[in-house]
Amino acid sequence: MAASTGWLRGRVKAVPSGDSLVIMGNIKAEIPPEKTITLSSLMAPRLARRGGIDEPFAWDSREYLRNLCIGKEVTFKVDYTVPSIGREFGTVFLADNNVAKLVVSAGWAKVREPGQQQKAGGEVSPYLSELLQVELQAKEQGLGRWSKAEGAAERSIRDLPPSAVGDPTNIDSMALLAKNKGKPMEAVVEHVRDGTTVRCYLLPEFQFVQVFVAGAQSPSAGRRAMMTETAPAASETNGDSSTPADASAPLTSAQRLATSSLQNTDKPPEPFGREAKHYTECRVLNRDVRIVLEGVDGKGNLVGSVFYPDGDAAKDLGLELIQNGYAKYVDWSASMMDAEGKKRMKDAELQAKKDRLRMWDNYVAPISNSRAIINQNFTGKVVEVVSGDCIVVADDSVPYGSPNAERRVNLSSVRSFKVGNPKTGVKPDKYALEAKEFLRTRLIGRQVNVIMEYSRKLTPADSLTGPADSRVLDFGSVFLTSPSKADAEDSASQQTQGINVGEMVVARGFGNVIKHRDFEERSSYYDALLVAESRALAAKKGVHSLKEAPVMHITDLTTGSAKKARDFLPFLQKSRRLPAVVEYVLSGHRFKLLIPKETCSIAFSLSGVRCPGRNEPYSEEAIALMRRKILQRDVEIEVETVDRTGTFLGSIWESKSNVAISLLEAGLAKLQSFGADRITDIHLLSQAEQNAKRQKLKIWENYVEGQEAETNGSHAAEKDKEVLKVVVTEVLGGGKFYVQLAGDNKVSSIQQQLASLTIREAPVLGAFNPSKGDLVLAQFSLDNSWNRAMVVNGPRSVSSLNDKFEVFYIDYGNQETVPYSHLRPIDPSLGPAVPGLAQLCSLAYIKVPDLSEDFGEEAAAYLSECTLNASKEFRAMVEEKDTTGGKTKGQGTGTVLYLTLVDVEAGSSINAAMLQEGLAKMERRKKWDSRERKTALDNLEEFQEKAKKERLGIWQYGDVQSDDEESGPPARKPVGSRR
Repeated sequence: MAASTGWLRGRVKAVPSGDSLVIMGNIKAEIPPEKTITLSSLMAPRLARRGGIDEPFAWDSREYLRNLCIGKEVTFKVDYTVPSIGREFGTVFLADNNVAKLVVSAGWAKVREPGQQQKAGGEVSPYLSELLQVELQAKEQGLGRWSKAEGAAERSIRDLPPSAVGDPTNIDSMALLAKNKGKPMEAVVEHVRDGTTVRCYLLPEFQFVQVFVAGAQSPSAGRRAMMTETAPAASETNGDSSTPADASAPLTSAQRLATSSLQNTDKPPEPFGREAKHYTECRVLNRDVRIVLEGVDGKGNLVGSVFYPDGDAAKDLGLELIQNGYAKYVDWSASMMDAEGKKRMKDAELQAKKDRLRMWDNYVAPISNSRAIINQNFTGKVVEVVSGDCIVVADDSVPYGSPNAERRVNLSSVRSFKVGNPKTGVKPDKYALEAKEFLRTRLIGRQVNVIMEYSRKLTPADSLTGPADSRVLDFGSVFLTSPSKADAEDSASQQTQGINVGEMVVARGFGNVIKHRDFEERSSYYDALLVAESRALAAKKGVHSLKEAPVMHITDLTTGSAKKARDFLPFLQKSRRLPAVVEYVLSGHRFKLLIPKETCSIAFSLSGVRCPGRNEPYSEEAIALMRRKILQRDVEIEVETVDRTGTFLGSIWESKSNVAISLLEAGLAKLQSFGADRITDIHLLSQAEQNAKRQKLKIWENYVEGQEAETNGSHAAEKDKEVLKVVVTEVLGGGKFYVQLAGDNKVSSIQQQLASLTIREAPVLGAFNPSKGDLVLAQFSLDNSWNRAMVVNGPRSVSSLNDKFEVFYIDYGNQETVPYSHLRPIDPSLGPAVPGLAQLCSLAYIKVPDLSEDFGEEAAAYLSECTLNASKEFRAMVEEKDTTGGKTKGQGTGTVLYLTLVDVEAGSSINAAMLQEGLAKMERRKKWDSRERKTALDNLEEFQEKAKKERLGIWQYGDVQSDDEESGPPARKPVGSRR
């Protein structure tokens, strides 16, 4: 239908009543023209006005027309106008259907008789005869308002609350929020004040409320002068100007709210205010929406998120307005939303500004000194905490010892407190040292994921060195990959990468969130940081507390005289071992240590061990090794003496391992004869140095055996023994345990074969009868994996799938009882021809209490703690082999290897550690002992003497010797297992 014939096309924007439509044109314009069309010759029931009630079926009539037409394309024509009331009446077609005819046929409107219509000064619909005919049919069928059901008219009248028909201030906003916060509420939008303010009915109670869209604010749509309040024309009788009383009737609350913004003075719309309002009207006006209440502002106004349907999806009105440049992001209402919703809105605003959409068309980004970092994510271990917002991470992908192996990372969008500089006399800020210590205890030595985000050039205000400092700092978000329970308590949110370290700092009150300017790069998790900061403020933690920051006075002996250091020596020697923290690595063997117990810092050098000096080959590698191993770690030290420069000499243990062993094993240090007699672990240090010499590592790369004379008689070469690299898989009692050879191809081969097997359903009873000593496949109860096992005990004949069998896993050394349903015949390729991979061993030269004896349980638990650590590798020196046990018949049986077990990483002997903890005692010396055995016992004796002196473990009541030195039977009860 062409416009020249009077027919026009448009889209229904609103449905004010059961007989009127607001139709907007289809032209491509920001705000297309629109017309309000009342359906010719129809009269629908009127909705309630203030102080009144609905006419029967008024709401149902409006809802029928709204659901029929809202948002749909129609064709319409103006049939006539009534100048006295300024309204246009017309015919509207939806596709090929006359909308008036559909309304009348459904019984939701009455057709005005021709005489009434002409008397009112109007014309009639060109389809009047058809309308009268379908009205008659609707009456006969009792449809809609013509319903013949008893009480139908009364039931159709809404029971409206005071907010809908009385004073809108009767709404208790706080009660409504408390009841419905966070819950989606069904609603119908009745009016749009501006792009981010809607007025709607909350269903099914019909509370009429005004809702501000959370997180967004659109420009004002302006207002026009209006001296008196009158009812909108849409609620007038259709074409009837003969009832003046109705025209000036009091307004309903909905109508009052719709006109409440109209004042006595004109206020022009702000740029893009009308466009924003139209954008909202086209999407939510007279539409079914869902409103999620987020909060109430200081004036009692409701703030919420509005979601409208778009196909099968639901869209967030506030987010859509911001994305399209019709609204800006506002913090005051966004703070009521969840962190993810705020982040989406903030990101949308930044993108709209970059694209200069609509209200941002003249936006000029401020000059920023930050630049984004793209695709520079990495994983690594934290080796140093510089301050509460800066750490050093050793990149896993960069070879150890490389100059680029360590990367300094500043926490994105977090500013902690300056730690000061003792050399220049600059004191630390309040809580600066506490923030640094917090990160040290949580991060040092732990694996992290680092997402690099931006870099920033230092300004004079950032730097202590003045305007000449032009350094560029790199910022990123750091995540703990395996957080502890304590870490999780400091973070309300956990990302897929782990727990955000910046969030932990801010939540403890040890840092503040940086208030970035627009277009300034920031953390991708900025909103989570803001939430953490608000929690810290509410809980008054850290810098937000009213309490004074704790003060700790430390005596720095590194800057004092040698005499002052010598005066402190007796205090540091009171306890054999002192807890300390490594503050700095000065060289491979020289450190600055903090002794919290004595509140002092000291210079400390490893006794009898020397690394290459500055600018010598491998000096940097030695420093790098110590940085990774002990920098800022909690260690134990034993002070032997102090030299003439005030440097203390002694040994350092980290996780009960002598750190000098790592240097010697890596070929980064040499043993010296001076002071060697005072070193506790001299035999272990000597072994580590000999191993490095044999392998010609680092400083020994040109070493020729025999050219270097031994500098100490205690370094004499030992008799060649079989040395194995092993991993411990199971710990029993009495010092016995099972091992697998490390790096053995058989292990991976058998695991691959087992993984490739197709395990069928449980075998039919009688078809498979395992007996004692048979090899089978058994399903391990802890991880449901299938493994090779030997039947140790079981019923003679199987009568049920639940019959119990005791099995010994020959590749791991553990033993358990499983039901028959968890057993399968073994594949011939994995049968007796392939020996078990688990070897029974015992600690040499020492006697460990059995599980049934005093401290037997503690000894087994300690041995488990030392050995069952993931795939930790040990060096095992075979001292003796006992084959008297015969063939393996189960756990604790078969050939036994007596080993000296040395931790490869720490270089410490497990045998010595058991003695030192008072959980074992040395075997008795015998007259016929070989020289080698005597030497071994001599080396172990000092560890036993320490335990005796400190009354540890079995020595708690002193040296009570037992005449019985025979070992008891092997324990069957498993204590610890790798699997």
